[in-house]
Amino acid sequence: MAENEENNEAAAAAGPTTQQQEGPAFALQRIYLKDISFESPRSPAVFQGKWEPKINFDIKTKHNKIQDDVYEVVLVLTAEAKMDDEAAFLVEVQQAGIFTCKDFDDDQLEQLHATVCPNILFPYAREAIDNVVGKGSFPALMLSPINFDAIYAQQKQARAEQAAQANGADTSEGATDAAASDDAAPAEDDS
Repeated sequence: MAENEENNEAAAAAGPTTQQQEGPAFALQRIYLKDISFESPRSPAVFQGKWEPKINFDIKTKHNKIQDDVYEVVLVLTAEAKMDDEAAFLVEVQQAGIFTCKDFDDDQLEQLHATVCPNILFPYAREAIDNVVGKGSFPALMLSPINFDAIYAQQKQARAEQAAQANGADTSEGATDAAASDDAAPAEDDS
C-alpha cells in the first residue's frame, strides 16, 4: 500500500515532464545516401607512376521543405585528385538527412540548416567518399573535419557586406552611373 502511494507520488511529480514541452524542437528522422558518383578517367595508367596528387575539395549544402516542420538537408561533397593537371579521380557524394525543425524563427532555421544538419551528415559523407575512393584502388582519402559554424559566419558576413555595398550604390545614383561609364569607356577606346 505504501509502495503504491510512493509510485503515485512519483508519477505525479514526473507528470509535467512527460507532457510535450513547448518551445523549439529539433530531431533527426533519417540519414541516407542520395547520390554518389565516381570517375577515374585515367585508369589504369594513373596507377603506374608515383602517387602525388593535388586534391581539390568543394562543399555545398542545400535544403528543401518536405512538409510542415520537416526538411531535407543535403550535404554535397566533391573531391578531385589531379596528377599533372589531369583528373586521376573525381568523386561526389550527396549525403542527405530528414530533420524535424519545429518552432524556430527564420534566422535560427537558416543556421540549423547551414551548421547543425551538415555537422550531423559530414561523417557519413566522409566515410562514403573514403569507401568509394578505396574501391577505385586509390589510397584512403580521409577528409579533415569541417567547421560549418565558421563557414556560415563567413557567408553571413559576406552577404552583409554585399548588402551594404548595394545599399550604398542605390543611394548614390551618381556613383552607379560613373561606374557604368567607366566600364563602357575602355570598350569604346578599343574599337
